[in-house]
Amino acid sequence: MSRNNYIFTSESVSEGHPDKVCDRISDSVLDAFIAKQPEARVACEAFATTNRVVIGGEVGLSDKSLLAEMIDNVEQITRDCIRDIGYEQKEFHWKTVEITNLLHQQSAHIAQGVNAGEGKDEGAGDQGIMFGYAVDETEALMPAPIEYAHAILRRLAEVRKSGQEPDLGPDAKSQLSLRYEDGKPVEVTSIVLSTQHRHEHQTSHDIREIVEPYIREVLPAEWITKSTEWWVNPTGTFVIGGPDGDAGLTGRKIIVDTYGGAAPHGGGAFSGKDPTKVDRSAAYAARYLAKNVVAAGLAHRCTLQLAYAIGISKPLSIYVDTHGTGRVPDYEIEKIVAEIMDLTPRGIREHLQLNRPIYQRTSAYGHFGRAPEADGGFSWEKTDLADKLKNLL
Repeated sequence: MSRNNYIFTSESVSEGHPDKVCDRISDSVLDAFIAKQPEARVACEAFATTNRVVIGGEVGLSDKSLLAEMIDNVEQITRDCIRDIGYEQKEFHWKTVEITNLLHQQSAHIAQGVNAGEGKDEGAGDQGIMFGYAVDETEALMPAPIEYAHAILRRLAEVRKSGQEPDLGPDAKSQLSLRYEDGKPVEVTSIVLSTQHRHEHQTSHDIREIVEPYIREVLPAEWITKSTEWWVNPTGTFVIGGPDGDAGLTGRKIIVDTYGGAAPHGGGAFSGKDPTKVDRSAAYAARYLAKNVVAAGLAHRCTLQLAYAIGISKPLSIYVDTHGTGRVPDYEIEKIVAEIMDLTPRGIREHLQLNRPIYQRTSAYGHFGRAPEADGGFSWEKTDLADKLKNLL
């Protein structure tokens, strides 16, 4: 039996966090390739440390001369990412950082399993399990702790980049602990924020005075009480940040990217992977279906799992758990989602229109819970299947 009264905690990290710098670079490279050829193959990883970024992985385009040109463009793409994030530190500056580009052509052995051929549909780009989740505790149908942890950092990034708060730096982490009563969030028991700042003489108290108004602006006022604990820059000075302070790597923030620990995770990261790779595209499809189940009023909460084998087009299994909140049996939802959407890699890409340069924007503040955008960004957040689900069930 699930608990109704508890405290749950989730964390987020800013776009300037070392791992998120790497996610941004990987997804920017992906966007550049897809903009040239919608069905480009990309598996791009980045590593960042003091004054250095290393980029590696496999890419594929049908035009080999264009492939070479695009690989050559990766250094400028990387510098543009670092500049937009805001790094102009002595030991990590977009102009002077040393960039090593090790991208190369995709393995033919991987391609043969994924590519469509005579009598063969396009196969999954890898084996694995992917999870989607939705819950009706927020308008975005996301768990509240991760949604608001993201919102705090997005707001601080806005005022930093606008020049409104020039003493804030790009690197930051937030963490929220929410108390639930009867399964609904009612109080923030603790707020943790560590943010890079400009001057060594600034104290934790100084930084709290800067950030507290924005945190209060983002959080529901009734959630912050006299009992709420505030921990702002609890270790003190945080001037050296980003990859100069700690190394970064693509794909290390998978819980931040998804549901803040409120739901299972299959283990595969998203950033830098083109949508033939089901680590990414099937996780988006699973969220899309779970969200539509909840939006349709069929459950208050829904977890949906998909499983794939490399080179095989159809999912091996579909699993749904509505955690005792469903209005219809879970097995009926499993059956209908398989009918309402083609869950082959090609079917997912076409239904959600994933072969577009829409991925750089996903690299910070979560892949889920964002508003669908006019150019196709966050298409997996639409609830356009809700009415159809209600009618079929």
